[in-house]
Amino acid sequence: MSGNILIIDDEIKLLKLLGMILSQENFNVKEASTARSAMTMLEQYDFDVVLSDVRLPDAFGVDLVKSIKTKYPHLEIILMTAFGNITDAVQAMKNGAYDYLVKGDDNEKIIPLVYKALEKVKDNRSKTIQVHVQKGFNQIIGNSPLILQAKRLAEKVALTEAAVLLTGETGTGKEVFASAIHEGSDRKKNNFVAINCSAFSKEILESELFGHKQGAFTGALKDKKGLVEEANDGTLFLDEIGEMPIELQAKLLRVLETKEFIKMGETKVSKSDFRLIAATNRNLEEEIKQGNFREDLYFRLNVFEIMLPPLRERKEDLTLLARNFIDLFSHKLRLSSVQIDPDYYKALEKNDWKGNIRELRNAVERSLILMDNNILNAESLPRYSEKTIPESDSLSMRSLEKIHIQKVLQYTKGNKAETARLLEIGIATLYRKLEEYRLK
Repeated sequence: MSGNILIIDDEIKLLKLLGMILSQENFNVKEASTARSAMTMLEQYDFDVVLSDVRLPDAFGVDLVKSIKTKYPHLEIILMTAFGNITDAVQAMKNGAYDYLVKGDDNEKIIPLVYKALEKVKDNRSKTIQVHVQKGFNQIIGNSPLILQAKRLAEKVALTEAAVLLTGETGTGKEVFASAIHEGSDRKKNNFVAINCSAFSKEILESELFGHKQGAFTGALKDKKGLVEEANDGTLFLDEIGEMPIELQAKLLRVLETKEFIKMGETKVSKSDFRLIAATNRNLEEEIKQGNFREDLYFRLNVFEIMLPPLRERKEDLTLLARNFIDLFSHKLRLSSVQIDPDYYKALEKNDWKGNIRELRNAVERSLILMDNNILNAESLPRYSEKTIPESDSLSMRSLEKIHIQKVLQYTKGNKAETARLLEIGIATLYRKLEEYRLK
């Protein structure tokens, strides 16, 4: 489990030792020796867990907890002290600290406690209800006949309670459509809860969907509310439903038929009334023939199917979509004026966009990072710059890759998880590249 950790301690030897230990656990670690420098780092980087000494030169750790939690409520904070003052411990917990350690006595507890705090952060993020800047069908961009037809169908079915099955290639905007259907329904004032069925193992997916009781399995340290329950009176969106293990398909079918479910480790029956929207890039009829998908579940899901077209079949929407992403990321990067060379759009049109809208979005974001003098042109796109640069030692593929990684690191302010996402590589691959190119 990776995570971004900030350690705050004015004992430099201890600070470096903790940094080394946590780095060996594959955490991304930053260090600060004062509360002031820590608050500056919190503004620059996206941290998950803070490990802080109680006695700092410019602040009292218990008060610092309150300041951090007020500004960054998603963070979990573990306090360390050499004094073991129980009064401080109680006040720290009241102020929002995750836990409290006594230096020397609890050293062996640091790593397990950081893992538990990080698990809580990840758990809270996975259950965060998805919020979109644009609501409803206004977030669907495009004027091509295929996308307008899909939009018209979605607007009609939104007014009903029918289950919807969204089909199409990866990156075609299935979650955007699901959110729009929810916003156009009578359930829009309640939760829209989304989960990707391909992102979890069978046991974890079952826990995420139906919840569990404490002790239901190894690692179930407390009761957990599932997303089926979270979606009560709202909408549950199951992305990549074709990846759901067949054992869980039977449980989902029961919920759809009876509105009843049982949490893992519990015998009591719970109820939830939700509208289901599912999505897949697989041919479910073929999956049924191969024994990977239940036919009875397919019929429950496929009340109303909407096929989303790939981007290569709606290329007239490319410029409109790209312009929207340019505006979005220009605002994020605080760029006041971006000039767009006509060859930029021409370069985009030459691509088949196998990753569809998601790939286009990533390409636009990267090109804004890589552009020079606030001018977007074909050379701003990595795939095109490689073709137009002359061969030389100073501009070898190795050199270009190093420069590219440096620019993206600067853009993310050193956030390696975000850097790996933008580069579309694994976090382990990024660390290997950083070591290979001696980048910090």
